[in-house]
Amino acid sequence: MEFSVIIPARYASSRLPAKLLEKINGKTLIEHTYSNAVMSSAKRVIIATDDERISKVAKDFGAEVCMTDSSHTSGTSRLSEAVTSLNFNEDEVVVNVQGDEPMMSPNAINQVASNLIKSGMSVATLCEKIESEESYFDLNCVKVVYNSRGKALYFSRSPIPAFRNSSEINLDFCFRHVGLYAYRVSFLKQYLQMGKSELELAEKLEQLTILNQGIDINVDISCAPTGYGVDTEFDLKKVKEELKK
Repeated sequence: MEFSVIIPARYASSRLPAKLLEKINGKTLIEHTYSNAVMSSAKRVIIATDDERISKVAKDFGAEVCMTDSSHTSGTSRLSEAVTSLNFNEDEVVVNVQGDEPMMSPNAINQVASNLIKSGMSVATLCEKIESEESYFDLNCVKVVYNSRGKALYFSRSPIPAFRNSSEINLDFCFRHVGLYAYRVSFLKQYLQMGKSELELAEKLEQLTILNQGIDINVDISCAPTGYGVDTEFDLKKVKEELKK
């Protein structure tokens, strides 16, 4: 199984600007993410950014960098530009590891790449079991439901599946989406031609445009803990505490 990892890395995050350059145990957040990706079976790990500050830091710790346009509104569209710029072949497999996921397991990265190939679907991603009702009702926790073939039915910030009787909520059926994706390069080039769907605009979830186009997304439970992503100061504090252990 051959695949590459591309890490989209944006400096101007709306909720926590410059978070990728925050130091955690002496290394920047983006270096932690990169280090985990390098421990996967990827033949190549590339950081795709629009910012010279991130580019300089990444090159200093030995990463390959691809400069991309600043107008991208999602990691997927940034990858689309990167694979074109780097002359990837249409049938190559690319895994999108978000730059703000410094605890992502290398085994999960391998898993999502393998699942893409085995499933025959256009996109593959992962999920984890939701452990608390607080997370189930949290709009920042993206939920996913999928069928017996591992095909995504829907992603939502709202609680799904919704239990008609609120006193009978069963978290065994509730899964949190992990923002780790694998794609074929041919799909990434197709993605650039898709306009944002009304569902994506409503929920602010790019994968809903993919579903709206009738494209299958494979979903599987992650084989390893994926840790925390960093969107806020609170998340950053949690990650710092975990990585000190």
